[in-house]
Amino acid sequence: MNWNSLLSTKRFGLEEFHSERHENRSEFQRDYDRLIFSAPFRRLQNKTQVFPLPGSIFVHNRLTHSLEVACVGRSLGNDVAKALLDRQPELQPTYVSEIGAIVSAACLAHDLGNPPFGHAGERAIATFFSEGKGLALKERLTPEQWEDFIHFEGNANAFRLLTHQFEGRRPGGFVLTYSTLASIVKYPFASGLAGEKQKFGFFNSEEAGFRRIAEELGMKKLNEQPLKYARHPLVYLVEAADDICYQVMDIEDAHKLKLLTTDETKALFLSYFDDRRKAHMQETLKRVSDVNEQIAYLRSCVVGLLINECSRVFLDNESRILEGEMESPLIKQICELPATAYRHCTDVAMQKIYRSRDVLDIELAGFRIIGTLLELMSEAVCSPEKAYSKLLIDRVSSQYHIRSSVFSERMQAVLDYISGMTDVFALDLYRKINGNSLPEIS
Repeated sequence: MNWNSLLSTKRFGLEEFHSERHENRSEFQRDYDRLIFSAPFRRLQNKTQVFPLPGSIFVHNRLTHSLEVACVGRSLGNDVAKALLDRQPELQPTYVSEIGAIVSAACLAHDLGNPPFGHAGERAIATFFSEGKGLALKERLTPEQWEDFIHFEGNANAFRLLTHQFEGRRPGGFVLTYSTLASIVKYPFASGLAGEKQKFGFFNSEEAGFRRIAEELGMKKLNEQPLKYARHPLVYLVEAADDICYQVMDIEDAHKLKLLTTDETKALFLSYFDDRRKAHMQETLKRVSDVNEQIAYLRSCVVGLLINECSRVFLDNESRILEGEMESPLIKQICELPATAYRHCTDVAMQKIYRSRDVLDIELAGFRIIGTLLELMSEAVCSPEKAYSKLLIDRVSSQYHIRSSVFSERMQAVLDYISGMTDVFALDLYRKINGNSLPEIS
């Protein structure tokens, strides 16, 4: 792979109108702006990141997480772009200088396909088909479609959201650049290769679209069936930005919620640094009286360190990445001291955060709510002629192909509808369908 072809301003859905614009914003900055002003991005403010949506204490939701990931991604991209241009001046005529803009836009988009209730929502959808009442639908779907459903993946759903609904129709919606779209696909292969980790990059319905993008950008093909490509290089930077943010910010949120003490949190953050830097940071802490500001200062130091480390790893491995030979995430190849601290933070997060009662409660609720909605909606599209089915189908927005004559498209529309819900909307619909809540009558 080479940077000349990997960075393209061609837009998905507007290929025949491809032309250079002459304005202050670059094409990739326009991607960022389109995402910021989109309805699916706004809905992220009401989707769970890890902890239940806030009461009196504000913690991260999907929207604040995505904004922070975009900031970190921009820094990573800018650092990498500067270094690449310094050591390869022949890249000046390319879009290498725009890597920061591409990565930040991709970071904004990376969670758009996640269903309500965090990763529990993904598992609830997948297990509805693999273990629940959705098993009865297997005979009505092709093997490829079935693999998509039993391995439902937010990353693949994001690619669908950004490409599918506008393909072959009047230009509109996102119509993002090929490079931004390729940069969000962490797992550039079909669901038939999902394996135990349940990870893949695009549904069967979007395979042709991804193939078109990958071939245009010169991404290395690893095998034909099931389709698999090497990652676009900028995926590593998007992934690193996400890894940095969720790990560090989850620790900070846990401190705010008193799942971790102040001393525990300080120790976790200080463990990333050698004794000399640690001593300097402890002196700085003495000049800050507010405890939350102390934690914020330490968090910013850790984020800065990890940005530098991940940028270095990317640049040290540029040739391997372009050859499609790099498998490990950047965060797993940083220097030993921060790597040890990162692993320890991961262990603490698993024990004290991700298995905390509040987090488990939201996962349990998510399973019940999403499972119920899937059961009712799948029954409706199986028997659309029934009176109750018609009521449910009429409630779905016309943007979804819920009335398609093709059964698989109707089922995919059900997943599009439910995965696009916010936590609050899903809960409200669940209550209304079950008769626990009725609209106010004036």
